[in-house]
Parts: sequence; C-alpha cells; structure tokens
Amino acid sequence: MEVIEQLAAVAGVLGLLLGCLWWLRRRNLVTGTARRRGERRLELLERLPLGPQHSLHLVRVDQTTLVVASSPSGCSLVERCPAGELRELKEAIR
Repeated sequence: MEVIEQLAAVAGVLGLLLGCLWWLRRRNLVTGTARRRGERRLELLERLPLGPQHSLHLVRVDQTTLVVASSPSGCSLVERCPAGELRELKEAIR
C-alpha cells in the first residue's frame, strides 16, 4: 500500500508540473527551446582566415554588425557598427 501511495504522490506532482507548464505556454509566458522559422538573430556574414589558428569573422546580431577576431587564446571584439553602416566600414578598411 505504501508503494502505491508514493507512486500516486509522484504522479500527482508531475501532473501539477505539466499542468503549470501547459498553462504558462498557453499564456505565452514560457517559450519552447526550439527555434521558430524566421527568428534567426545571429548570422555569420564572412570569415577571413589569417593563419592556421587565427581568423576574422564578420557577424550580424540583430541590427548590429561585429568584427570578431578569434585565436587559440580566445575571441575579441575588433569593431561594432549598426548593420546599415556596413558599407562605410568596408570602405574604411580598404
């Protein structure tokens, strides 16, 4: 009898948790971990290898474009600009 009561208690708690999750998702208070189509916020525009272990990456995050340098010791931000000013940044580099 004790085992049945314990299993019923565990099932009740799991049921409550699942019910709360369902209610929160229905109210749009919790989103799933799966990405929805068209919601990409991070995009790799270009990669320039400088050596066997060093490279520059041109990355767009929302409306900002970043130039990031990567090496075995880590990554560092080189330049940041709004996405609309990308052409000006390319001209300044040339």
